[in-house]
Amino acid sequence: MLDSVPSSKTDGGDRMEIKVFNNNVEKALKIAKKKLAGEGLFRELKRRRFYEKPSLKRKNKEREAQRRRQKWLAKHRSE
Repeated sequence: MLDSVPSSKTDGGDRMEIKVFNNNVEKALKIAKKKLAGEGLFRELKRRRFYEKPSLKRKNKEREAQRRRQKWLAKHRSE
C-alpha cells in the first residue's frame, strides 16, 4: 500500500508514494501517518514551530540522543 520511491539527487529529500486499494483512503492515510511519525517528521515540525534558544537546543539534542540510546538498548536487550 505504501512504497518509498527513490528521490533524485536534485530533489534533496525522500518522496513517498501511497497506493490506495479498494478506495480505502482511511487505511492509506493511517499507514502514511505511521510512516511519517516513525521518521520523526511530526516531532521535527513541532520542534521548529517556535524559536529555540541555543542552550535549550543543546539540552533537547542531548535528550533526543538519550531517547535514541534507550530505544536501541530496549531493542537489543531482547536478542
